[in-house]
Amino acid sequence: MDSVVLHIVGQDSPRKVEESNANFRQGKNTSRTSFNFPPCFISHEFFSPEVWRAAVAELLGTAVLVFVLDTIVISSYQTKTETPNLVISFFIVITLTILLLATFPISGGHINPAITFSAVLVGVISPSRAIVYVSAQCAGAVLGALALKAVVSSSTEEAFSLGGCTVSVIVGAVSVGVTTGQALWLEIICTFVLLFASVWIAFDDRQAKAMGLVRVCSIIGGVAGVLVFVSSTVTATKGYAGAGMNPARCLGAAVVRGGQLWNSLWVFWAGPAIACLLFYVYVKIVRNLPPWTEVLSRNGLP
Repeated sequence: MDSVVLHIVGQDSPRKVEESNANFRQGKNTSRTSFNFPPCFISHEFFSPEVWRAAVAELLGTAVLVFVLDTIVISSYQTKTETPNLVISFFIVITLTILLLATFPISGGHINPAITFSAVLVGVISPSRAIVYVSAQCAGAVLGALALKAVVSSSTEEAFSLGGCTVSVIVGAVSVGVTTGQALWLEIICTFVLLFASVWIAFDDRQAKAMGLVRVCSIIGGVAGVLVFVSSTVTATKGYAGAGMNPARCLGAAVVRGGQLWNSLWVFWAGPAIACLLFYVYVKIVRNLPPWTEVLSRNGLP
């Protein structure tokens, strides 16, 4: 999307990525490394210290996110709060905002494969950087789930599925929750709304600079919290944890805990992936035909 100015703090713009790749093909290594590999086989970004520093931020950010959010889920239900979904949503807003502020200047503050996938689709980051990011996010999610497993009792782990993403749970011999179809639709809708209503602000340099880092991160955290509350409230069904909107977070508990979490994991990956593709179509149609920045300029708007 050459006509749309896209930018994330701490990351290369699409134009810089193209220039960097061109320099690499000409033998000019701009990543301050001594490696030279054919670009058709492997990208030089796999060996860029800057990319791997960003990956460490993604790994730690995702690990903290999984540990804190899953702890919040367990404690909210364990204390028998009358409105656990409201409590969970409130703390999601706070936690996500803080973690975005901590990681945004280093890696762009993805801490979510859905954000990374949408970023590579619209041209904000390169595919090679996306592979490194998603790998770091998944590893961080598993580390966060392992850390939580180490500090909770086995009975708590079993009773609350380690705070993971559940479509349904087994109570006695009865399955309680929503259908797979309902969960998939909620994942698609909620993830698309998250990308449409908040994440696009971070992708758009004009809006991000006008609003400031704190406000942008707060909006993303707020929208995510509202969507979790809406998805868990609209079904009004126990056993369903609400829209995950973060495949890595769901992966962490599923790998460590297994069982029902692993059986329904595909829903929490397929839903966000479909939402990212829909978001890409939206960007291409609405934002790029004609270039929206040129439309604003012609009308004298800021």
